Amino acid sequence: MRSLPLAALLLLASPVFAQQGVVHATGPAYVPQPAWIARSNAFTQQILDIQIKYSPEQASSEGLAKYDTEIGDVSLAAEEAQRKEEEAAVGKLEAALRTEQDQNVAEDLEIIIHNERLGFRVQDFSHKRRVPFINATSFFYSGLQPLLDDQLPQSRRESAVARLKKYAGQAPGYRPVTLQLIERMKQQMAKPGMIYPSRSEVETQLSRNAAIVDGIASLFQKYKLTGWEPAYAALKTQLADYDSWVKTNLLPKTRTDFRLLPEEYALAFEGYGIDIPPAQIAEMAHKAFLDYQAQMQPLAAEIAKEHGFASSDYRDVIRELKKQQITGDAILPFYEKRLHEIEKIIVTDKLVTLPNRPAIIRLGTPAESSQQPAPHMVPPPFLHNTGQRGVFVLPLNMPAGPGEAKAAKVDDYTFDAASWTLIAHEARPGHELQFDSMVEHGVSLARALFAFNSTNAEGWGLYSEYITLPYMPKEGQLISLQFRLLRAARAFLDPELQAGKIQPADAMKVLTQDVCFSVPFANQEVERYTLRSPGQANSYFYGFTRLLELRKETETALGPKFNALRFHDFILAQGLLPPGLMKKAVEEHFIPQEKARQQ
Repeated sequence: MRSLPLAALLLLASPVFAQQGVVHATGPAYVPQPAWIARSNAFTQQILDIQIKYSPEQASSEGLAKYDTEIGDVSLAAEEAQRKEEEAAVGKLEAALRTEQDQNVAEDLEIIIHNERLGFRVQDFSHKRRVPFINATSFFYSGLQPLLDDQLPQSRRESAVARLKKYAGQAPGYRPVTLQLIERMKQQMAKPGMIYPSRSEVETQLSRNAAIVDGIASLFQKYKLTGWEPAYAALKTQLADYDSWVKTNLLPKTRTDFRLLPEEYALAFEGYGIDIPPAQIAEMAHKAFLDYQAQMQPLAAEIAKEHGFASSDYRDVIRELKKQQITGDAILPFYEKRLHEIEKIIVTDKLVTLPNRPAIIRLGTPAESSQQPAPHMVPPPFLHNTGQRGVFVLPLNMPAGPGEAKAAKVDDYTFDAASWTLIAHEARPGHELQFDSMVEHGVSLARALFAFNSTNAEGWGLYSEYITLPYMPKEGQLISLQFRLLRAARAFLDPELQAGKIQPADAMKVLTQDVCFSVPFANQEVERYTLRSPGQANSYFYGFTRLLELRKETETALGPKFNALRFHDFILAQGLLPPGLMKKAVEEHFIPQEKARQQ
């Protein structure tokens, strides 16, 4: 979801860190807040102040404009200083927890402390065991792109020029950051017995850097900024030299095995919010996979009969539906129209309360597709939001891989039936509503941000597809089940790849033949499990499973008094709580409130 602060990226070039260390804070509260939230936020701010100090890029991306021209210190000394300050702050929070009487504040303290302690453990593992591959091109793009955005005023976009000059060492008192990043990798390489990144990870990222470098220039040109060209030219040369250094010094030492150590994979699971072992989630996912296939087949038979398709097998029906592709300038208006249709369903059937503002959808640029090849929601700033909203970004091409001449076209998003479930997940009632509601209604900083992980976020996204599915046409229902089948496949392919039980070719076969996705899409999925973020893909299935269990338990407790709209509004109002705390909130607050409401 969020880009990492620069200091964190240095330590976290390992896949374990793909969603850790994020500097977050909520935006302005639009409704009166309970007194306990102010007390909780005061504790949380102690950690945030440290993170902001060492990660100014992330602070500015969260809306603090005074940091727009600043860049983080990527040295080991700065990293160690930050760790020392955060450890001291955590000690104070632990002391406060021992005497805290308010249950809500105590829970928030536990969230923050757990988040920090987990980060320390991951950091320690990386220091002791791993040589990171820090992809400098992605590193700089992540620092510049948040300032070059349609929703920001031109004055803030202009700050990107000053930041670019500092990255390139073109500002007084600054040296090229690429040199500092090489120093950081050298420090780890000098240690004995270190684990090197996989060759495929390094080669894949290097092969896509040209598109990202061009994307940086395109952003400066798009917003008609001036004075950036000399610094960009210098940075472009530095990045070419950096990649050459990587090919000469790091690449020959890389591993052919993509797998994480079991200890590292367990840390990844914990970081993504999954609190059961990989083998257990794989077993659950295999059963769900068969169940989803069983649901898809009769639906496919009905569709085949209505359309006159030759085969009624769900795989063949999906392939037939994909033939009706939407192309070019028609794609975005089509998605916007479909969004309005889903919004009408949400209101008419009282699924969740919608805000009185439009959602935003746009197509992804080539650089964005290289950075994040899947459809995704870019959250709004949480620290100092001045009206910015989350954006659903739809990439149309998959980035080229090593040895490939150009980006690959996909047919998995640009046909009618696919739009239903993608919009439900990424826009409404999914992530767009989830993130923007935190800004508009306000929750504690801890619950909005330090509880942030993939299980908490993606569970709601997949659950949003689930509650919307009954109102889709049959074709939309089939593709929604196809995407649910994908989430189950992820939850056994990812752990079984990491355990060595299967190979990437086996995963490709499942994804292209049984789940029916294109080869480019399947390639990106396997990259996710093996290179980009091992463990993360499990979070969709796990978060959805836990949330669905909670709903069923709530329905049982309330019987005919169960109200889906109020249940969903309550879930969103809690922020990104872990499943255990969400269950506790529902049992201790929502269910008693609903019972009292109707007595």
